[in-house]
Amino acid sequence: MIDLRVVRDNPDLVRASQVARGDDPALVDQVLDADSRRRSALTEFEQLRAEQKSLGKDVAKAQGEERTALLARTKKIAEEVKGLQAEADEAEVALGDLTRQIANIVEGAPPGGEADFIVLRTEGRQRDFAAEYGADFVPRDHLDLGERLRAIDTERGAKVSGARFYYLTGIGARLELALLNAAMDQAYQAGFTPMITPTLVKPEIMAGTGFLGKHADEIYYLPADDLYLTGTSEVALAGYHSNEILDLSAGPKRYAGWSACYRREAGSYGKDTRGIIRVHQFHKVEMFSYVPVEEAAAEHERLLAWEEAMLAKAELPYRVIDTAAGDLGSSAARKFDCEAWLPTQNRYLELTSTSNCTTFQARRLGIRERTESGETRPVATLNGTLGTTRWIVAILENHQQADGSVRVPEGLRPYLGGLEVLEPVDA
Repeated sequence: MIDLRVVRDNPDLVRASQVARGDDPALVDQVLDADSRRRSALTEFEQLRAEQKSLGKDVAKAQGEERTALLARTKKIAEEVKGLQAEADEAEVALGDLTRQIANIVEGAPPGGEADFIVLRTEGRQRDFAAEYGADFVPRDHLDLGERLRAIDTERGAKVSGARFYYLTGIGARLELALLNAAMDQAYQAGFTPMITPTLVKPEIMAGTGFLGKHADEIYYLPADDLYLTGTSEVALAGYHSNEILDLSAGPKRYAGWSACYRREAGSYGKDTRGIIRVHQFHKVEMFSYVPVEEAAAEHERLLAWEEAMLAKAELPYRVIDTAAGDLGSSAARKFDCEAWLPTQNRYLELTSTSNCTTFQARRLGIRERTESGETRPVATLNGTLGTTRWIVAILENHQQADGSVRVPEGLRPYLGGLEVLEPVDA
């Protein structure tokens, strides 16, 4: 939730953020109107309550006709107070509903939609397979390689669970565990507390993180239990300190969550249907930080650096993009993505995201810190991907060899017992 004081004091800033995102700037005026009505009703309410209390003292002293008149006045004021209380409560609800529709205020992200990102830098070298193996060599895609390695089985995944499900088998399962263990090790060495998080959360936690807005149809909901399946451990990690006052005097609180993740992929019909690029269930290690708001931008850069360190371990060519405002989630003020090169599709594929959510989530979830002056204020929250199942796609394709084997990146070899090459399995 955005800071209501910012809407009051600098509505043009919030309008500009709405426009940059492609959202309706008129919401700002609706919020201001609801806020004005609420404050007006509260002012009248307090004035009448004060008069009501004063009359109560006068009634106790009065007699005869004066007492009768005062009692009549007291009764009338009581009815007016009740009406103003209802009016203030109604305005409060309307204000809350409208405020929750305004996404976080953009901080530095380029305006525009999905295609309007800015490439900040490109790292690594894209392989020239024709130069290595001859002009006739056609690189195999990750599913072809995965099936030859007996690492990926989408046919039986579909048989058991339907489209966009799969099995990771044999070396595929080992490769995912190697990747995620490497990510967790790196996070631990950087000072993150490892966490295995719940994947079912209450509605107030899901709403608090900002996932029940425009993209609520992406989320699996279990109505019998009134619980949501999380699409990222960010949700559970954000909820971990809900309604708490944190002590950040010793530095940020950092957690690394390992969890299964679930996404409905609503609206993605026909996109990335082959293989395991866009699936309903996957695993991920997610970094999550609680910091004072003044340190949020610096922490964002640190999260990005840790993501790039993991990409270096996997020896993947990639680019870093500054995501456009219209492609941000509602809770993010700014987001950097790392996209790995996918040789068989001649395009980049998102592998990591890191978002600075400033105080947006903390306000919704009641997460504060106590300052040196003894006052409390919302903290900033940030998140960043450190490894997911999808990385297997880029690892297989970028490290494939002419015979269908796959070279294991040196950074992952310790997690595969020193294995250097993944060999195809004969039928």
